[in-house]
Amino acid sequence: MAQAAETARTVILTVDDDPGVSRAVARDLRRRYGGSYRVVRAESGESALAALRELKLRGDLVAVILADYRMPRMNGIEFLEQALDVYPGARRVLLTAYADTHAAIDAINVVDLDHYLLKPWDPPEEKLYPVLDDLLQAWRSSAYKPVPSTKVVGHRWSARSSAVREFLARNQVPYRWYSVDEPEGRRLLAAAGQDGQRLPLVVTPDGTALVEPEAPELAARVGLATTPAADFYDLVVIGGGPAGLGAAVYGASEGLRTVLVERSATGGQAGQSSRIENYLGFPDGVSGAQLTDRARRQAAKFGAELLTAREVTGLQACGAARIVWFADGSAIAAHSVILATGVQYRQLPAAGCADLTGCGVFYGSALTEAAACEGQDVYVVGGANSAGQAAMYLSRFAKSVTLLVRGPDLSASMSHYLIQQIEDAPNISVRCHTVVDEAHGTGRLEELTLRHAVTGERERVGAGWLFVFIGAAPLTDWLGETVLRDERGFILAGPDLTAGGRPPAGWELDRPPYHLETSVPGVFVAGDARAESAKRVASAVGEGAMAVMLVHRYLEQS
Repeated sequence: MAQAAETARTVILTVDDDPGVSRAVARDLRRRYGGSYRVVRAESGESALAALRELKLRGDLVAVILADYRMPRMNGIEFLEQALDVYPGARRVLLTAYADTHAAIDAINVVDLDHYLLKPWDPPEEKLYPVLDDLLQAWRSSAYKPVPSTKVVGHRWSARSSAVREFLARNQVPYRWYSVDEPEGRRLLAAAGQDGQRLPLVVTPDGTALVEPEAPELAARVGLATTPAADFYDLVVIGGGPAGLGAAVYGASEGLRTVLVERSATGGQAGQSSRIENYLGFPDGVSGAQLTDRARRQAAKFGAELLTAREVTGLQACGAARIVWFADGSAIAAHSVILATGVQYRQLPAAGCADLTGCGVFYGSALTEAAACEGQDVYVVGGANSAGQAAMYLSRFAKSVTLLVRGPDLSASMSHYLIQQIEDAPNISVRCHTVVDEAHGTGRLEELTLRHAVTGERERVGAGWLFVFIGAAPLTDWLGETVLRDERGFILAGPDLTAGGRPPAGWELDRPPYHLETSVPGVFVAGDARAESAKRVASAVGEGAMAVMLVHRYLEQS
């Protein structure tokens, strides 16, 4: 009985692009294992990965993954390689034809394949079940350690509940969502002694109940590091987007005592992207969450310290030390600092949007909301890559996606490959010269008033979901007058500080600022927060690495 209870929510996943074969595999698996395991089937590598990520967010376990080798767009080996990142403990099986056994043998080295099966596998009693029995026994005997998930009880249209779910998801913390209207949600509230007037309720794996928790408390309770281990470092990296993670990886790998401080979740705007397809080395694309998770694990492997939910409020030069102040009044110091604070989406000025943020109006991709859009009409505001990537992802769930673009077309700010994908998507339409004038709804978004930017014609449309990507503002206000910034708040560095060949006011060194160095010696900037930066993931990662090289040069000459 104990084993049955443990495996009741454990999954055996099978993926095959041939519907007949997919059904046959699932049928045979359910016949043997359906009483103890949940059998999930998919008909493409992409949909199987989406299913795995959904299972991961819910905290479910996956014991075995069976994948067909010959699948279009993403073959079985490529799928299993990506599945390995999501469920590294799952046993992996490749289904192959006799002619493809060489591929299966190669996969043993590529994805640490546990077994390969030849098709057809009839009779399953001889060719399928004995193999699966052994793999399941091995999985149960391994240190897969079922991870108790965090439970979140909230209201579907609560901005605070949405923010907590997004925080947990972006920080790769498994959780289960319970609506306050569901029996289990009410039971959890009762057990915590709550009446549901204050939401969300978060129940941590150790049984601690948190009511309307703020990010620092929530982070500490779910196991994220929030307190620095030391008072002084060689390098403090502020911001955990691609630039900050790149700096942390290179700083720690090159022997610098490095701490990265992130106010919300590592990944930045890139971490919220559903698909990045033009990043070097990923010809099939990579999700922002996947890229972020790999970078975070890589930085930790080299010894970088990663602090989450710590807001930086000040920077001070004190002799050779650079002091970083936190919102709670504490501080850490370092020889050098890299500012990689990135940018945040600008707020839509339309009337009603502020009141409905998190209740149908979302900034960024809000991937936690995508599944709830199934079969509904969705609107996306913006004409750059982030808007296009979100539209493509949401189109997998929504009945229709309408992209609202202020300009005459998408070519001014969106990559050509994305424009082609949008044109080919049957349920995505683009409305140019269109802006949102007003958002309407009681408790949640219900309608939008759209206006033609040229003719002024207004139209009111039904809408329950609005995702906004309308440019970005740098997260640099906290710096005040400490470092020089341009009129939009972006940080000036290197050649931009030496117009006319003269160093910036107050510069005391006998050399000009290095390329990514700010007006304060030893303080560098990388990524989107830098004035005139490229606003691309690859350039941000490169600047993070380059900033570390300049930190070494600065330390050698200090």
